[in-house]
Amino acid sequence: MKTGRLKHFIAFALLGICAWQPLHAAAAPSPMAIIDTQIAAHPGQTGAYILDTGKEALLARAWLADHAERSIEVQYFIWSSDNIGILATEALLRAAGRGVKVRVIVDDILIDAPDKFLLALDRHPSVDIRIYNPKHQVGTPFYTRALNVVADFRGANQRMHDKTFIVDGKVAITGGRNMADEYFDYDREYTFRDRDALVVGDAAQAMRTSFDAFWASTLSVPVESLYDGWGLMQKNIKVGEAEVLEIYRELHAYAGKPENFAPEVRAAIAATPGTFDRLAREMAWGPVEFIHDDPGKNGYRWSLGGGGKSSAALARLVAGARESIVIQSPYLVMSDKAKALFRQAVSRGVKVRILTNSLASTDNLQAFSGYRSQRKQLLKMGLDIREYKPDPANRVQLMSRANPPVEPPVFALHAKSLVVDGRIAYIGTFNFDPRSENLNTEVGVVVHHAGLAQRLQALMEADMRPENSWNALDEPDQYVPLTKRGHVRLWQLLPLKPLL
Repeated sequence: MKTGRLKHFIAFALLGICAWQPLHAAAAPSPMAIIDTQIAAHPGQTGAYILDTGKEALLARAWLADHAERSIEVQYFIWSSDNIGILATEALLRAAGRGVKVRVIVDDILIDAPDKFLLALDRHPSVDIRIYNPKHQVGTPFYTRALNVVADFRGANQRMHDKTFIVDGKVAITGGRNMADEYFDYDREYTFRDRDALVVGDAAQAMRTSFDAFWASTLSVPVESLYDGWGLMQKNIKVGEAEVLEIYRELHAYAGKPENFAPEVRAAIAATPGTFDRLAREMAWGPVEFIHDDPGKNGYRWSLGGGGKSSAALARLVAGARESIVIQSPYLVMSDKAKALFRQAVSRGVKVRILTNSLASTDNLQAFSGYRSQRKQLLKMGLDIREYKPDPANRVQLMSRANPPVEPPVFALHAKSLVVDGRIAYIGTFNFDPRSENLNTEVGVVVHHAGLAQRLQALMEADMRPENSWNALDEPDQYVPLTKRGHVRLWQLLPLKPLL
């Protein structure tokens, strides 16, 4: 476990290491004063703003991390060790160097950080890291992972899909983006069309309450305890004081190199306080509900069903629709309950339009196989379905970062958004598939503000235009090679639907 001696040693050493803060801009005595002023002017309400491009989503996180005063809580499904993942880690380490309390929860299944890297970060006196449901990766040899899948199949498949970034308990970001290059337009070969919401006020505090519930859950395990076992069932790895400081030095050095952290991006972050002033004026203030699941999703232990709070909340929105429903979801695999819900909506005269990935754009052939098996049925139900192109005409505008690649990457839809009757908007992590419905914990914000809902709907409708997506009635599978069509047909033969 952590020792006081080591923590004090690291804290002292970091006074030198963290003295240089490459993102810290000349600012007023309290850079968060803009946010405090807005909260005071809107008691009991929440301000919401759509972060629609990778650039603004990245700048918002960077500026907030650099100006946090007391705490940062971070919860992600994927945190990669690529450029964005490393720079985000370094930003949190610098915040911790200022005395900001940093707590991180990362799901276990797709984490790819080296063991000693995780341990070194957790040794910082102001950083605590927990791993959600560690049955696959952290501290787990491959044979233990296989045993976990056999002995607890549902448990091994129950993941934390939450994505939240909370600063000082009053400003937060949630949405589809994980912490990796492809979610912020920084992957040169493949990138996601994604979306987040920035919220200020009451909903941010509700998000923090949810984070605390996950933090206290027995499913969220302190990272150090996952490496202190003996025998064959758990890894036994230690990290020394010198190794800890060397890892910190390497992180700071990486962030200091222009080829890793472009000067244009630094300049944009330095200018962000002015951007936040404009953003604060453009925020939609009103009732915002933060919807979320409990740790573990539901009480089911042996079957793959059970639903959850997020599923129920979104079902109520669909059931309450009277005129229109517009949806973006990268995966579209409807359960029998979901199909019944949308049949009822269509029978009430509700116009339902959905944008999902095409076979040409999807990053998940298994999920697409589930959609392909029911596509004709969904179309016969009266749903207007569009499939996202891998080369949408608007991808040049979406690639808004500095120095975009000459040849735009393949695009795939990853945004999870919903607008009901042009009045209510949802932005979050929920995919319209059985995994989000029954297995993975999900989060999101429901914003009751017609202006924001109509702006979101306009963004979604732009992605649905013929130059950006295909009509599912026109059989878009024809635009991919026969080999890929053959692969997805093979997946269709397998009984995977509850896991999709």
